[in-house]
Amino acid sequence: MSELISPPPSTPGLRMTQTQKDLIGGSIGGIAQVLVGQPFDIVKVRVQTAAPGVFSSPLDCATKLLKADGARGFYKGTLTPLLGIGACVSIQFAALERAKRFFNGRNPVGAELGLGQLWASGAFAGVANTVVANPVEHIRIRLQTQPEVTPKLYAGPLDCAVKLYRQNGIAGIFKGQVATMWRDGIGYGSYFMAYEYLVQRHIRVNGVKREDISPLWAVTFGAAAGYALWASVYPIDVVKSKLQTDSLDPAKRQYKGMVDCAVQTFRKQGWRGFTGGLAPTLIRSPFANGATFVAFELAMRAMA
Repeated sequence: MSELISPPPSTPGLRMTQTQKDLIGGSIGGIAQVLVGQPFDIVKVRVQTAAPGVFSSPLDCATKLLKADGARGFYKGTLTPLLGIGACVSIQFAALERAKRFFNGRNPVGAELGLGQLWASGAFAGVANTVVANPVEHIRIRLQTQPEVTPKLYAGPLDCAVKLYRQNGIAGIFKGQVATMWRDGIGYGSYFMAYEYLVQRHIRVNGVKREDISPLWAVTFGAAAGYALWASVYPIDVVKSKLQTDSLDPAKRQYKGMVDCAVQTFRKQGWRGFTGGLAPTLIRSPFANGATFVAFELAMRAMA
């Protein structure tokens, strides 16, 4: 009789693997990050890449952008990051969780991951994500900084990618790749180490499970992680942005590479040259990164 009323066996094909869940959760976190952070990001990029004296401050940049393009100007080039950053953050979280499982399998049962293990997991996630992140950011930066002329140099993300490829081949699309790998390896090592350490500490001190952590705490830890990221790599991000807005024509190129760009920036502007756009980044960080982590955590709970 019990055999007649027992539930039917589940279909293995409908079950998601942990990696698939990590990818989906990460993509949801990435979309949340873009929707919240894009207005701040476009101001940051414009301030970073503008010639000295064009903008007196990030607020001046935002004011001029609003006058020239209206509210739509703050979401210029959003389609690329909405799709691309969703994919990037998806890769980040999948790589992070895979690395954490790798280290957990080598630690004593129930032991927390050490700071070095957390940093290495984050660095692995950061480097893994650059294969998608660098071309996405390059295209986004080209769209965000193109002159307000008619007809536009780039009609959209696809047109931009095609023109970059025609002009310089695959190297044109992946311009700034080395700088992005340095930035994301170091930066995301710090980023995920900070977040995961705070989560582990909260679990240990309060005697709760990860799924019991409130969204408010997830936002708070995410905000702290964002500050850890930018504190560790912001000058590299400035160099990357300058390289990705440099001419694709070798004869007109201003910078020979990362080191040359850093040297020229320092000679022209001193240390201040490496802090352009820092204010909107610091304002954006708690909102965008808090949204990223809370969206990821809630998505993972929904799929549990």
